[in-house]
Amino acid sequence: MAKKKILFINQEIAPYVPDNSMSIMGRELPRAIQERNHEIRTFMPKWGNINERRGQLHEVIRLSGMNLIIDDTDHPLIIKVASIPTARVQVYFIDNDDYFAKRQMDVDEMGMSYPDNGERAIFFARGVLETVKKLRWTPDIIHCQGWMSAVVPLYIKTAYHDEPSFANTKVVTSLFTKSLKDDLGSNFKRCVEFRDAKAELLGGYKDKFDFEELAKLAIDYSDGVVQADKEVNKNLVKYTKTKGIPFLPYEEDFADAYEAFYDQICPDEEEQG
Repeated sequence: MAKKKILFINQEIAPYVPDNSMSIMGRELPRAIQERNHEIRTFMPKWGNINERRGQLHEVIRLSGMNLIIDDTDHPLIIKVASIPTARVQVYFIDNDDYFAKRQMDVDEMGMSYPDNGERAIFFARGVLETVKKLRWTPDIIHCQGWMSAVVPLYIKTAYHDEPSFANTKVVTSLFTKSLKDDLGSNFKRCVEFRDAKAELLGGYKDKFDFEELAKLAIDYSDGVVQADKEVNKNLVKYTKTKGIPFLPYEEDFADAYEAFYDQICPDEEEQG
């Protein structure tokens, strides 16, 4: 398999957040793929419960400073970076005072969902893609892990489809057991609109996006779907297969299986010929 450029857009990565199947995969998959001589970049949100001193995060001034407009409001984009010494993986963090600073992940200290979780996911998706453009890096594959990355496939296939950085990029989405507690609110469709990602493209989905609806959106605009946990939402697995999208069932020894799946989704030029 020829060397590929793979962008991992993760909701959670250990050790920056507590260990669970998603955060551990967020660390181990980029490490395993990098060890197989592929070029990677890895992103996650700078959740408010991340200890910046302990994690040795620092701001990347040359990448920060852009404003992203969501629902007619400017939100400054802050980029931070750190490395996981045990994994030899560098991680870029998407930060913003409104959406992430002094706030937990999908729920607050009282266990209540943040009402702007949809906007946070949109900001994160656009923040990652704009930063990758600034890095002048062209990924062959984008692998999305977690609901926070679920808007990325839509944007890649619509709003960013003419961007040189993403014109030929394939998108893979992972399905995990972990889900959202509540829906994303009634303004999600309006907020997601950006360039060619028109609100009318979401006309066939429910007005209130819950976890399952958000996952269906990601699946619809992905080139491949992976079952990342032993037990995931069966409706989403069935939905993927009904759509005829390439599907990788759960594999405990995931590294070789994922690499082969990447090659299936994005074959080398000589293989295509």
